[in-house]
Amino acid sequence: MAITPKKTPISEQDPKVRARNFKEVCLGYTAEEAMKEASRCLHCPTAPCMKGCPVSIKIPDFIAAIKEGDFQKSFDILSGSTALPAVCGRVCPQEKQCEGVCTVGRMVDKATGAHNEPVAIGKLERFAADWKAAQNDPKPAPVPYNGKGKVAVIGSGPSSLTVAGDLAKLGYKVTVFEALHLAGGVLMYGIPEFRLPKTIVQHEIENIKALGVDIEVNVIAGRTVTVEEIRKQFDAVYIATGAGTPKFAGTPGTNLNGVFSASEYLTRINLMHGYEFPVYDTPAKKSKHVAVVGGGNVAMDAARSALRLGAESVTVLYRRSVEELPARIEEYHHAVEEGVKFEFLTAPVEYLAYSGDDKNEMGKLVGVKCQRMELGEPDASGRRSPKPVPGSEFTIEVDTVIEAIGQSSNKVLLNAWPELKTNRRGYIEANEETGGATSIEGVYAGGDIVTGAATVILAMGAGKKAAQAIDEYLTKKAGK
Repeated sequence: MAITPKKTPISEQDPKVRARNFKEVCLGYTAEEAMKEASRCLHCPTAPCMKGCPVSIKIPDFIAAIKEGDFQKSFDILSGSTALPAVCGRVCPQEKQCEGVCTVGRMVDKATGAHNEPVAIGKLERFAADWKAAQNDPKPAPVPYNGKGKVAVIGSGPSSLTVAGDLAKLGYKVTVFEALHLAGGVLMYGIPEFRLPKTIVQHEIENIKALGVDIEVNVIAGRTVTVEEIRKQFDAVYIATGAGTPKFAGTPGTNLNGVFSASEYLTRINLMHGYEFPVYDTPAKKSKHVAVVGGGNVAMDAARSALRLGAESVTVLYRRSVEELPARIEEYHHAVEEGVKFEFLTAPVEYLAYSGDDKNEMGKLVGVKCQRMELGEPDASGRRSPKPVPGSEFTIEVDTVIEAIGQSSNKVLLNAWPELKTNRRGYIEANEETGGATSIEGVYAGGDIVTGAATVILAMGAGKKAAQAIDEYLTKKAGK
């Protein structure tokens, strides 16, 4: 059977229209389009796509069900491995994981001599999850308590939701503690509406709650509820508080009015609905000219959000070349289509302050002094290290800078629980081979609080392993 070399096209909002609204960019497959795309799958016996998936979704099987038009079966297969299929289908870096090793994508089209495009696994996963949500079926019923114990989950991001859902299916009583007023972690505060609608996140969370998971919001573990209280009330603990503390580069002028961390900027917009002010109480800064420092997905999210808030120009400053850009290629292309400008091999060296006579303007950001870079020898990460080009300085006029250069661990819980061993970078030491076991018996950890900032799907993978390890630990402890 001949394989269509290109993916089935998927509808998207027009770039000029979507650059000024927060509605979802990708509109998803129709049933006919999904079945057509599913027919491109070879259903390989070795299933390399499954090996590339951190949560081991039975990819050929769920795609085969779509091809047959059995969308319920497809969803059932998906939900056996993931608690967040609608989320994964939207934000996972499939191009580096399941689609990156897809056999179809490694085949060469005889007519053109070019490699085929891989099967659109992520878009098909999204289709199956969205189809199920549209049926308005009853929520899943909770599994009866197995008598083996209660589990506390600290944080409510993708890793926490995964471990909570998996343990609930095994009959454990699970309580999730979330510091913010809505569950979802980075899915709620970090990823913009136009990439991941919040109604989608909350729908998936409601499904997890229906399994019997109790989610308590506005609870700061280590403060609102003490470590001693947690240890007394629960038989095991899973920590997945993420890496939400912003980092700054220390560029001169960082304290000027107009310099933001991407964490604050995006939280105001996403979790607090800043783009809908004054309908919602939290405002978001209206800017004319914006510079975003960084090259990852967070930088793309910040840049595209700034455009949607009405900025006349948005420029991304990235100190390496486009080939080293860590952001998903899809997000980069979307940003370019929408009008975001890129200055590659460029780094900020100083944020410039207003220097006129108007006292009301004192302390405000008016520009960024930049320097061109060139790539030298590879650094510890394997990427070629950028170094300054002498005499290459230039200035960009801006009133807003958003630094998206990474995040670190939140210290509230760690300071309250000094017995937890951490590494030199301030993250919890956890043994991946034993499901995230920490230095304290019965306490496990996973996701960004262990690895540093990573992807949603890797955090979910850690949650699945932890659920298995916690089940084994509590089963042995209960003697059952």
